[in-house]
Amino acid sequence: MGTASQNYLAIIKVVGVGGGGVNAVNRMIEAGLRGVEFIAVNTDAQALLMSDADVKLDIGRDLTRGLGAGADPAKGRQAAEDHADEIEEVLKGADMVFVTAGEGGGTGTGGAPVVARIARSLGALTIGVVTRPFSFEGRRRSTQAEDGIGALREEVDTLIVIPNDKLLEMTDHHVAILDAFRQADQVLMQGVSGITDLITTPGLINLDFADVKAVMQNAGSALMGIGSARGEDRARAAAEMAVSSPLLEASIDGAHGVLLSIAGGSDLGLFEVSAAANLIEAAAHEDANIIFGTVIDDALGDEVRVTVIAAGFDGGLPPRKVMSRPEVRKPEPLAPRPATPAAAVPFGSEPKPEPVEPVVRPVPKPVPPELGDDELDVPDFLK
Repeated sequence: MGTASQNYLAIIKVVGVGGGGVNAVNRMIEAGLRGVEFIAVNTDAQALLMSDADVKLDIGRDLTRGLGAGADPAKGRQAAEDHADEIEEVLKGADMVFVTAGEGGGTGTGGAPVVARIARSLGALTIGVVTRPFSFEGRRRSTQAEDGIGALREEVDTLIVIPNDKLLEMTDHHVAILDAFRQADQVLMQGVSGITDLITTPGLINLDFADVKAVMQNAGSALMGIGSARGEDRARAAAEMAVSSPLLEASIDGAHGVLLSIAGGSDLGLFEVSAAANLIEAAAHEDANIIFGTVIDDALGDEVRVTVIAAGFDGGLPPRKVMSRPEVRKPEPLAPRPATPAAAVPFGSEPKPEPVEPVVRPVPKPVPPELGDDELDVPDFLK
């Protein structure tokens, strides 16, 4: 009987790629994340030895001789391609695959898109959960991270990007550098557990794999917010914190799919859950598909933890990036301004031979709308 029911459980695999990804996997294992299989993939054999993952895959045997990719994404990508068959073998049978990495280095940045492509080709719901590096890590790492995020976005159903700099807004100014990176691993873990716990842990309101798939499949970019609170009105307070979390780089009101996880002890009340869910519903897009569930975890004590994952933005990007484009267009001022210089031009010379007189160029008809006012005025001033 137990074996039969086991077959109906979704098979979830979490793959940590590169140093940051493997560290995040170790953190999840330490925290006791349940119901998933952990896979560590790295070009650094020494770091791999220290991992507690169920499966360890050394993809640097030939190319890097187990010494790492030297922060070179091309080398990381090649190492993953060289071992594509082995990666495929360990991913077979998965219903859902999380690909986690710290973007900006070599193995994670270059290898994660390869792992994601293989997972998706096997039919698994593929979710990327990655960090964007701290700004103090340097411009080169930041540029490599953006390239890696772009490449990974093409290969996953949903991509959650956690901006490490935003973590600094959630901690005190005396935080040690080790603690800052540990906190980044912790948030990566919460991104994964916020989704997997809904499927694998019983609660007041249960979700299954199909519910999660409805929100996450082909959803593009996603944002994650987390909040926790104790005391009176704790669930609503945690939901407010999640919606206004610094990790959310844009408002969730543009999201057409929202996954909401409310975790608490066995004293978590139905009305508490309702208050938190109503707050999220009010903040989301009016037509959003909101799927929420609860997780009962007595280890939380009197704390309630809310995780919001907002996905399915128009164009696959959060509103912040979409909004920044239209503000560049300002063609309106062109109409009144050219009238002044046009008076100095002989009015009858509308057919204007362009090479003869530079003065004739400002006549409104040939001017494309993109040209700014300054460009039209310069010839007159020079005259």
